[in-house]
Amino acid sequence: MNGQGAQDLSSRWIGGTEVLTTAEMRALESAAMASGAVTGLELMERAGAAVAGHIRLRWPKAGRVTVLCGPGNNGGDGYVVALHLHQAGWRVRVLGMDNTPGPDAAEMKRRWAEMGEIAPLTCSVFRAGASCDVYVDAIFGTGLTRAPQGEIAKMLAYMSGSGGDGHFFRERVVAVDCPSGLCLDSGAFLGAPRQPGEFVPHARMTVAFDSPKPGHLLERGPEVCGELVVADIGLRQWRERYENGRAARPARTVAVWPALDVADERTTRSRLSAAWLAKHAGHKFTHGHALIVAGGFGHGGAARLTARAALRTGAGLVTLVPPKSALIEHAGPPDALMRRGVDDAEGLATLLADSRITAVALGPGCGVDRAGAMLDPLLASKRPCVLDADALTALAARGLEGLHEGCVLTPHEGEFVRLFPDLAERLAGPRPPRMMTVADYGRRGAEGTPVDDIAAQWQALADYHRALAGQLGPLYSKLDAAREAAARCGAVVLVKGPDTVIAAPDGQARIHSAYDVPWLATAGSGDVLAGIITGLLARGLPPLDAAATGAFLHAQAARRFGPGLIADDLPDQLPGVFRDLGL
Repeated sequence: MNGQGAQDLSSRWIGGTEVLTTAEMRALESAAMASGAVTGLELMERAGAAVAGHIRLRWPKAGRVTVLCGPGNNGGDGYVVALHLHQAGWRVRVLGMDNTPGPDAAEMKRRWAEMGEIAPLTCSVFRAGASCDVYVDAIFGTGLTRAPQGEIAKMLAYMSGSGGDGHFFRERVVAVDCPSGLCLDSGAFLGAPRQPGEFVPHARMTVAFDSPKPGHLLERGPEVCGELVVADIGLRQWRERYENGRAARPARTVAVWPALDVADERTTRSRLSAAWLAKHAGHKFTHGHALIVAGGFGHGGAARLTARAALRTGAGLVTLVPPKSALIEHAGPPDALMRRGVDDAEGLATLLADSRITAVALGPGCGVDRAGAMLDPLLASKRPCVLDADALTALAARGLEGLHEGCVLTPHEGEFVRLFPDLAERLAGPRPPRMMTVADYGRRGAEGTPVDDIAAQWQALADYHRALAGQLGPLYSKLDAAREAAARCGAVVLVKGPDTVIAAPDGQARIHSAYDVPWLATAGSGDVLAGIITGLLARGLPPLDAAATGAFLHAQAARRFGPGLIADDLPDQLPGVFRDLGL
């Protein structure tokens, strides 16, 4: 996903774009209209004009456009788009539903009807039209609560490539709010499996209003929305309440990446000044002492990656702590890395008596048994810590007792399932049944598969598709799951993935969408992330900020290196990232 100015780090800020759920967006619009300062019709006019303006910026020469208008306010926005493009000299074709929309959308529909024809919004009518330069998807937007059905479902499937040229439309579709069918709270498609595989609509550009929504950044959202543009429609004063010139409430959810441009100036309450990462006067302990617990002989690579990342992040001192028998394995570079042999929980407790140790990483390459033994003294010390890899597996078996607000848990999808199985099940949604394979049939022997078994499989598959079709939005999201997990365990939870979500026990959350750096999916990448976060914790950054900033630095290092990346490359890219930030 590309946001305008997404690669420009000269602003010296990390993060800062407020994310609103669909319910929060509706409440914001309602508050604005209730004030009497703006009407729904005016907001619709602003939204449609913004979409038309961005179309004209990207297609400066007037061409041919088809506008698809749905039954609600999203369709009303579409009629405004049609009016503005018509006035700009475009050849406009409008397809709309034969319905009675709300008063604002009805008025915009009436205005367009005075200008031109409204053809039926059906797949056959759509396919009969001439090819266009642009297709405006204004069918379903923020207010969608169930899967598209009937003719609209057929048309969306055709545009997605099921019977037509999906690439052709992908380069020409402009989505109002989002590609139709996308749940803007979760990033999943209503009526479709949570994992990629089915034909779904894709856009070249998506125009959102006022603020991005979680679904723009999670799951399928970054892939299908294309370039995400956030348009100002004049809602700032209702989004932010001011007291003594300052915003009275913090942003609950903040997009760390992409670095979206917004038309209005967002306050610094949601952003971290990159200048904080600079080092100032003092000695090594001024900048913290990070402890990295390592595993036994032959398993030290992951911990060394973690330790190198903590050093590069600016921790004043980093000590690697393997068993005494494995010390020889860690005798090589970097020479700046300290080593201390510790065999058991008692030894770690003794080491943690040193108050100068300001953060600990436990898990990378540690071994489940060793990590499990070290959990109790580590948690008892109340030190800020990162629990990753083997420590999370041990924690899942041990239970979540003893976790505190200074802990950062960094599970990938599988580890999240082990730690929070009920939340993971809700997030997965309906599961497809397991269908019998050729091997299963072979194991049946000469008698073959009973007819009733085949019937049961078909019935299970039909039940699955009915469950998908019956989904109602907003769907349970990765953001919801991370928030519930953080509240349950009393610690910061960072759920890894191309759509990384970080949540604190108080409900504050950050989203880092890193779909633009797929080469981060490489062995050891998570160990480096754990080290970056540990280094930031050691330097005194609060756990939520350390985790969110760590996700940003981690991905930025990958962006800087490019394809061909291996985990060993990431720590050495951090100095360049800091230079790019002006440090």
